[in-house]
Amino acid sequence: MAIDSKVVAQVAHLACLQVDDNETAALSERLNDILAMVDQLQQADVDGVAPLAHPLDVSQPLRDDQVTEPDVRERVMPIAPATEAGCFLVPRVIE
Repeated sequence: MAIDSKVVAQVAHLACLQVDDNETAALSERLNDILAMVDQLQQADVDGVAPLAHPLDVSQPLRDDQVTEPDVRERVMPIAPATEAGCFLVPRVIE
């Protein structure tokens, strides 16, 4: 699939990006180069290669959860603008 200046201009419009007319030619050339590299990668023989989630066979060590900050609820609840049943009330932002 070849990308021309018209496609770059359409995508820029949809993405709300301001791209000058003289930049669209350079961008389309760079995008076509990227697509050519992807085509080269797709031609690689990967038969017998198991998919990997990570290139190294390592595991992430987990640590025990430890409380590191003090509970300040009792000190901040009285100065909050609005509370109910131990929770902070905030204005609705989504109708």
